[in-house]
Amino acid sequence: MRLLNVIRSVDPVHGGPAEGLRQSVMASRLLGHSEEVVTLDAPGAACVRDFPVTTFALGPASGNFGFAAALVPWLKANVEGYDAVVVHGLWQYQSLAVWRALRGGPVPYFVYPHGMLDPWFRQAYPLKHFKKSIYWSLIERRVLRDAGAVLFTASEEARLAMHTFTPCEINPAVVGYGVALADAARQVSADVFFQAWPETRGRRIVLFLGRLHPKKGGDLLIDAFAKVLESQPLSHLVMAGPDDGAGTRAALQAQAARLGMGDRVTFTGMLSGDLKWSALQAAEVFVLPSHQENFGIAVVEALAMGVPVLISDKVNIWREIVADEAGMAEADTPDGTTKLLRRWLALDAQARLQMKLQAASCYQRHFHMSAAAQRLVDTVSSHLCGAKAAELS
Repeated sequence: MRLLNVIRSVDPVHGGPAEGLRQSVMASRLLGHSEEVVTLDAPGAACVRDFPVTTFALGPASGNFGFAAALVPWLKANVEGYDAVVVHGLWQYQSLAVWRALRGGPVPYFVYPHGMLDPWFRQAYPLKHFKKSIYWSLIERRVLRDAGAVLFTASEEARLAMHTFTPCEINPAVVGYGVALADAARQVSADVFFQAWPETRGRRIVLFLGRLHPKKGGDLLIDAFAKVLESQPLSHLVMAGPDDGAGTRAALQAQAARLGMGDRVTFTGMLSGDLKWSALQAAEVFVLPSHQENFGIAVVEALAMGVPVLISDKVNIWREIVADEAGMAEADTPDGTTKLLRRWLALDAQARLQMKLQAASCYQRHFHMSAAAQRLVDTVSSHLCGAKAAELS
């Protein structure tokens, strides 16, 4: 099968969708399928050159909406070379363009919302939600209505999405998501990280790995960490990830200094490649007290490396993780985050080791990307077979 993916950007600085797509196309290749990508990044951008499959860059897109005049003509001229198109993300031009170019045509399209239908955004940003409600009525509901299927990465994401906007006339399909971790990642030594940040050597590393954005709950984690410091002199918090551009990193650093623990928190910036895997090797536990998390690529990467995870119950894969005893989940509140740390720190060495083993097992059972890639192909194949049968009837 030959699939075309359309995404706003393949730059990993923008978070999970770009990394998830990278993992997915590599897993599909191993299954014998072909995937290519259209992105609205600028031609020649480093992220485009580094992407592991054929990537057509039609940007740079303009504005927050990401308009790119070349996208619709390119799709109309090239789409017949593919079995189906998969568009990633909502509320920006790429989903509208795919709908304009493909609706009613012979090549179906499918949509990954990537958590963008989560009701948390309605509560957190009511003015933006009002604007989106208008856009939903005029455009986005039609984009999803006419898709072959709307692809969800977890059953919890699908459940939440059905009640955010009305009318919601979609064909949902839970295909999952994951990572395909190379053996080389597991072979990277923790010493690579310790050499880069020597103040962490010999410490019990509590690792946050993700964008520094208010929805990720970094402020909750710093506050909770301050509350357990006195009883945990060897613990050290690592906040690893790029700033959101709105000053979140500076705010978190000021919060840590205000709480008198500036020397117990290390901000690394974005980690990639060996440094990222080395940070996970160094970590005793991974923490993400997010207010909203569609899937959590970094959560699954931690599990794949055998690192137990402490997450909020707003991370949509928390049920699978808790059921497999690969981590713990609590509410995305100050008390909930503090409780997560205290529950972990109260475990003895044998219990922590057992949870590490369960983490790796949970990854293999639920979140290996090869299974998710196969479910995507099966979903597309089922739609194609159904459409062919309808033509013949």
